[in-house]
Amino acid sequence: MSSILKIENLSHRYSTSWAIRDINLEINHTGVIGLLGSNGAGKSTTMSIICGVLNQTEGQVWIHGKDTRKDSEAAKSNIGFLPQTPPLYNDFTVMEYLTYAAGLRQIESHRIGEAVSEAMERTGIAHFQSRLIGNLSGGYRQRVGIAQAIIHKPKLVVMDEPTNGLDPNQIIEARKLIKEIGKEHTVLLSSHILSEIHLLCKEIIMIEQGRIVFSDTMDAFNNYIQPGSLLLRMENPPSVAELLSVAGVTSVEYISEKQARVNFDGSQEVSERIIETGVRNGWRIREANLDKNLLDDIFKQISTQSAL
Repeated sequence: MSSILKIENLSHRYSTSWAIRDINLEINHTGVIGLLGSNGAGKSTTMSIICGVLNQTEGQVWIHGKDTRKDSEAAKSNIGFLPQTPPLYNDFTVMEYLTYAAGLRQIESHRIGEAVSEAMERTGIAHFQSRLIGNLSGGYRQRVGIAQAIIHKPKLVVMDEPTNGLDPNQIIEARKLIKEIGKEHTVLLSSHILSEIHLLCKEIIMIEQGRIVFSDTMDAFNNYIQPGSLLLRMENPPSVAELLSVAGVTSVEYISEKQARVNFDGSQEVSERIIETGVRNGWRIREANLDKNLLDDIFKQISTQSAL
């Protein structure tokens, strides 16, 4: 049986600088696999090469046994791609756009209507099928982007920062959808947000400075995670006592009138519980990000150990 994704000695250079170097990995099962790394680590370059958007300098990539260079059309037929900015046409209706996307994916004409309907149902956008994409909210535009990525039922779905630019409520809905898609597809999800990877993935591939420094299960990764902190910005901030009442929160410090640093015990669900509590109580959360220092510390620890 062919691997869904196999990469050997993948490297790419921009001018004189190597963006990635000697990437090797193999995935042969469904589920959500996280590609984690800081900004500029090489995640987007790796994904662009996997999807055939960029030709690598060195190395090989196979999608379901098809070489992306030697048999690119067959390889791409097994890929669904959601880049950071979804490739949408704002003056198309949802139905028009997905019909167009189905044609691009070479779905047989007599099957296009069925494929479009199924993709809309799976992503929860059927009730907006006649609405212009430009009139949709950011969360629903993201759903349309996901629909075009799965419309041809690919083996591999690649998502590059899929919750980028969404508000906390939209992020929760997008994550639920990604989990559902992972039940039937292999999803390679890129993010620099540790909490997002922690919530969605059972396996992690971490890239730092263009090289893989960690590739293992979430349980193995959890050994590196110590109690951390979440940075919240809220329009209607609650009291310290209200934040402390959320399970898993250990301490709270207000940095400014509307921004708080919330320390937690390492539980995977803390950010979800905080956001859900905030929605319920009207805190109007505008940003919820893991403190960057925690991610930097984990990168440093893993990178140091991998170099030994």
